[in-house]
Amino acid sequence: MSHAPVPPAATEDVSCADAPTKAGRLFLVPAPLDFGCELQAPLEDALPRTTIRQAAQLSHWICENAKSTRAYLKRIDALQPLSAPIQAQHIAELPREVHKKGDHGDKSSPAFDARPMLAAALQGHDVGLVSEAGMPAVADPGSSVVRAAHDLGITVIPLVGPVSLLLALAASGMNGQNFAFVGYLPQSGPERAQRMRELEALALKSGQTQVFIETPYRNAALWQGLTQTLQTNTRLALAAGLTLESAKVCSLTVKQWRQQAIPVDNRTPTVFLIGR
Repeated sequence: MSHAPVPPAATEDVSCADAPTKAGRLFLVPAPLDFGCELQAPLEDALPRTTIRQAAQLSHWICENAKSTRAYLKRIDALQPLSAPIQAQHIAELPREVHKKGDHGDKSSPAFDARPMLAAALQGHDVGLVSEAGMPAVADPGSSVVRAAHDLGITVIPLVGPVSLLLALAASGMNGQNFAFVGYLPQSGPERAQRMRELEALALKSGQTQVFIETPYRNAALWQGLTQTLQTNTRLALAAGLTLESAKVCSLTVKQWRQQAIPVDNRTPTVFLIGR
């Protein structure tokens, strides 16, 4: 009795959704960490040559701020000629509400749909996503664009560059195996103090390092609140001006910090960490 040949078993496809045949790619382009600082570090000291070269090839951008993006492109152009003049670059800003409320929405508003912003990629153009400093979508707007790219089957390629949170964590001496980035603390005194105590309790109980940031002009006020609120044996660290010659990374107990002058200023981007 003959049998029809058995077709080979189908293999499970676990890859990401296939991108449209002629679609461009989304590049996550990190920026140097000196945004807003008085002095800038040489771009080639902060970014690998391959990142600078790839950024120079792009002419379509989604960004946090168009003005700072043009300034960044001028710095790139000084090292690697751009594929198109600054005036011919296509630069689209993320909406302001995304900056204020985040990409993922909340109880009162839905998550931001960034798919229309990727029309150029669907037409075959490579697109760069950039924020004002560091890696876009990490402690900065942009995750909605990355999510939209995945939904549309567009290839996402992160480029190598500085990420302030990880640099600060590595240099703090705190637990790098278990950590959480908690964004900004509340601005009002009582709510901020309560949040500090909550983060401290979590760090001391679980060993999970708590990482957070602040708008630079409130650095000193936040630091005073931390040293006044936290327990004396809690370890408190700061990393300011990372990748600059003036960079400062210090990690001491609160008791030790109370014996020193305020180590932060209201101009330099700073990462704060609580741990044990």
